[in-house]
Amino acid sequence: MEWTIQELAVRAGITSRTLRHYDSFGLLAPSRVGANGYRYYDSTAVARLQRILLMRRLGMGLPAIAEVLADEVDTCDGLRAHIAALEEERDRIERQIRSVRHTLEALEAGAEPQMDVMLAGFNDHYKDEVISRWGEHAFQVSNDWWHGKTLAQQQAWKQDAEDLVAAWVAAAKAGVAPTSEHAQSLAARHVRWLSQIPGTPTAEGDRERSVEMVKGMGDMYVDDPRFAGMYDDAAGARFVRDALHAYARTRM
Repeated sequence: MEWTIQELAVRAGITSRTLRHYDSFGLLAPSRVGANGYRYYDSTAVARLQRILLMRRLGMGLPAIAEVLADEVDTCDGLRAHIAALEEERDRIERQIRSVRHTLEALEAGAEPQMDVMLAGFNDHYKDEVISRWGEHAFQVSNDWWHGKTLAQQQAWKQDAEDLVAAWVAAAKAGVAPTSEHAQSLAARHVRWLSQIPGTPTAEGDRERSVEMVKGMGDMYVDDPRFAGMYDDAAGARFVRDALHAYARTRM
């Protein structure tokens, strides 16, 4: 099938002048020009126009688009790359929708929206760090899981986390040993808490990586200044680290 320049422009939501400009720029030539001077475009040309429009929507200028198309060896590979980019954009928009919905639910309930949730999809907190430690899959699955929760579910989850921290602090202040049964029961509770987060090694039952993750988190509580004071003081953080290390070494 073929379409005239007017037909293609209407279907694509652009002007005939734009199509002529793409031609003059070397991006999209008509498939053929009739004896009457009319420009005609076949399905191959339409597919190329589709890609040009996609790249324009991604903010690329015409010189950059021309470079991409000129360097491309396989059209199908280019289309696959576009699909990947569109899927990433779709996921980002879905995260933004969930974050705006969270804000609406919180305001309607008379509660204060959580800043990290309100900005999800706009600036995902710790994304690069999670990916570097546990991979893209871990970030994506856990991020979707968290932002898929309702406000009430998020509040309940955070309360469970705060209760766990409070239990750790109380045990540290009571002077119990990291290898004691009480401390090890808290470590088991900590690992169960982690295992509820999809995408983490503990959730997926990967023993070797789970041990590495639990030890790594224990070290992080002590070494990372962002967690300073999380367990009341440095001594409390060391207590949690030592208990998690002992649990990972002997019971996982």
